[in-house]
Amino acid sequence: MTVRLEGITVLAEDVAALTAFFRDALGLRPAVVEEHYAAFEGDGVRFAVFSRQGMGANTHDHPGYRKPTSGQAFELNFECDDAAAVDGRIAHIRSLGGLVIAEPVRTDWGHYSAFFADPEGNIHSLFAVLRD
Repeated sequence: MTVRLEGITVLAEDVAALTAFFRDALGLRPAVVEEHYAAFEGDGVRFAVFSRQGMGANTHDHPGYRKPTSGQAFELNFECDDAAAVDGRIAHIRSLGGLVIAEPVRTDWGHYSAFFADPEGNIHSLFAVLRD
């Protein structure tokens, strides 16, 4: 039997704010928006935001969902077409009041990468594969 990754769900204290951030800052298009859940359009792996409280209810009130989050638990990586697109998206995130953690730089592994924080403090990357 083969198992494949179908989706990634980010848990949030404020689903509406995190959904708005991914929509406005990154241009992701919500396909489903509910009070405690949102999922975005796209090909491949489904990306969603779900309330921590709702996930607790889905798991028979597992205590892990009642604990406050602490520290970096995951990172989402968003690929752009080229370095100019990374620069433009970082400028856009900044214009929306987003926190840029690391300015775009050429990396040793062949990417042009930058890092930013979402409204709940999770740090993610924007990158473009350098072809030169």
